[in-house]
Amino acid sequence: MGKETVLEEIQQRLREAIRQSGLSQKAIAEKVGVHPSTVNKYIRADKFPSIDTFAILCRALGVSSDVILGLAETDEGSFKQ
Repeated sequence: MGKETVLEEIQQRLREAIRQSGLSQKAIAEKVGVHPSTVNKYIRADKFPSIDTFAILCRALGVSSDVILGLAETDEGSFKQ
């Protein structure tokens, strides 16, 4: 599996976790400390968060970073811990 494929899979899991969170982009942005347009870029896969922002984002979404990174499985397709 190539590096680009792995990154695309991580971005897809992150997008899905954002969607499943039930939070608005504005609410996520406020919790993470970024502009709402930045959250939109994460969803569109135009941008990937820095490692520290990624950790805060995972906490805000209530999802393990291991799940987003593909190192752990989720229960019943849900990203919630």
